[in-house]
Amino acid sequence: MRLGNESRTEALVGLAVVLIAAVFLALAWQRTGGGRGGMEVKALFPSANGIAVGTDVRVAGLKVGSVAAQRLDPQGFQAEVTLALDDGLRIPADSSAAITTESLLGGSYIALIPGGAAEPLKDGDVIVDTQGAVDMMSLIGGVINGRGGASAPPPDGTPAAEEVPAP
Repeated sequence: MRLGNESRTEALVGLAVVLIAAVFLALAWQRTGGGRGGMEVKALFPSANGIAVGTDVRVAGLKVGSVAAQRLDPQGFQAEVTLALDDGLRIPADSSAAITTESLLGGSYIALIPGGAAEPLKDGDVIVDTQGAVDMMSLIGGVINGRGGASAPPPDGTPAAEEVPAP
């Protein structure tokens, strides 16, 4: 059976589409860390607002892993976040983790703050020294409503330090 010019063109276009799709799949697999080795550690956060599977994990601003899973810890009612870290990374065992925002309108990421221990984190370890996400809407609402940073007067009626006139 012999293919005509039209059929041959359709077959080549189809092959090109399949090859382009394969390239995009390979790039997505690489970008999301699919099939990556490495280790997984867990971190317990009081609040995990803004964090989802795939969120970056960074040390000194550089990506060293991503969030692999998250669930509610049924005993402590904290967010248990599984971090997939790059293979060969030696983060001290006493390190801490904080949920940080890139900017006022930017996304969130988990910042690992290295500790000083000689022993590194191992696969399956749990980071308990954590800081949850700051609720930006509550902070902005507090400033708008006049509660932002203003301290209440002392209960004994004496003026607060800001209210005492300078000599």
